Amino acid sequence: MLGLTVLFFNSFKKKQVMKKLVLLVAIVMAAGTMYAQSALAIVGKDKKETRKEKHAHRVALRALEGKDVSYQSKGAFGVDFGNMPDVQWTRSGFYDEATFTGTDGKQITAYYDNTSSLVGTTSHREFSDLPASAQKYIAKHYQHYADGPVLLFDDNEANDTDMLLYGTQFDDEDMYFIEVRKDNKTEVLKVAMDGSVSLFKELK
Repeated sequence: MLGLTVLFFNSFKKKQVMKKLVLLVAIVMAAGTMYAQSALAIVGKDKKETRKEKHAHRVALRALEGKDVSYQSKGAFGVDFGNMPDVQWTRSGFYDEATFTGTDGKQITAYYDNTSSLVGTTSHREFSDLPASAQKYIAKHYQHYADGPVLLFDDNEANDTDMLLYGTQFDDEDMYFIEVRKDNKTEVLKVAMDGSVSLFKELK
């Protein structure tokens, strides 16, 4: 009888230990999941705050004085891109613009602001260079989409000066632009690197 009691007690004790172990594992897993979700939320929040902070520090465009390209802009170009033999310089209302042939054979234009700092570059691209989701969206919603030129703006993240394309100012971030036709109208679409597509400007 005593032996049965001891056996029952040991069995009961083992079950209690197992229950505690299962509960402990469940708590650890739940804590790990909550930590991972918190970490993702913090990363997402940091990205949003960085965008807001950058937006708050946007540098207003300032018109350049005179018609001659700045000597400082030419010097900065040499530092940024090295010695390019075929550089053509022009001065627009807001930028000193250097157009040259890149190492991939594509024509590139570099834009320098009133402080002779690189704002970013533009280069001509193909429709196939756009993110796959953007290609599908444009093919579905626009006719003759392949006829329009595609432009890639590559932002210089070290400079908060906004860019001006098609006569419209926009936040300085990497972006594709494509001209499309719909209902006899030509529109410029803005394509983000994540593939999202939005109307940038309607051309007249």
